[in-house]
Amino acid sequence: MQLLALLGQLVHFCLSLAKSPRSNPRILEDCITQLYKTLAGAIPLVAVAGLATGIVVWLHLRGLLVSVAGPSSVSLLPQALSLAVVVELAPLTAALILAGRSGSSLAAELASMKQSEQIDALQAMGVNPMGKLVFPRVIACTLALPMLTIFTAYLSLLSGYLTESITGTMAWSEYYHQVIKVLKYRDAVPAVTKTIFFGLGIGTLACFHGLNAGEGTEGVGRAATRGVVGSIFFVLVSNVFLVKLIHLLFD
Repeated sequence: MQLLALLGQLVHFCLSLAKSPRSNPRILEDCITQLYKTLAGAIPLVAVAGLATGIVVWLHLRGLLVSVAGPSSVSLLPQALSLAVVVELAPLTAALILAGRSGSSLAAELASMKQSEQIDALQAMGVNPMGKLVFPRVIACTLALPMLTIFTAYLSLLSGYLTESITGTMAWSEYYHQVIKVLKYRDAVPAVTKTIFFGLGIGTLACFHGLNAGEGTEGVGRAATRGVVGSIFFVLVSNVFLVKLIHLLFD
């Protein structure tokens, strides 16, 4: 019963969210502000994750390919890295980082505003909190995640080549040729597009838990935890269904 009640609250929250933009005449300005904050907070983590992903995957795959198929197989490594990164690793890495970083901060921020009665003050002044506070944050997550995914993918491919330039002999022209040889729009576009759905879910769940936080500082902590856990769970589960849907539509 608690699960059904929670789902009902979430559905009502989403319906209210969909109607909220009309109540905020400065919606564009608020969305841009929140988008900047979201990107500024996530880019350092995404940069480190992208660089580390390219280096680690390259080192692991290079050793395995050489041991199984010989030194000549290294020429196929850029293809394997580019497909792994662009199709799955970059979207999932960026989504999990955004879920961990923004999932906690958004939930804690809104929960703190609720505890300090700032949300009640907005309602008393005739301002809809959903349109002023929630909608811009959800849109910011929705728009930021595809950008972070592309940034992660580029850094991973760049760090893969830098690793090879230190440990091997492959030239940049050969590396670039192998990467673009295997990457197709039907692989890259769906992989980036699904992150829009990830970002929408992350922002919605984080804000939902923030506005429904319990009383006191303990309630803020629980809201932040639930925002992170709910966002990560959503990303992992929805990714399974979206991958299957992409295969059905594009294969």
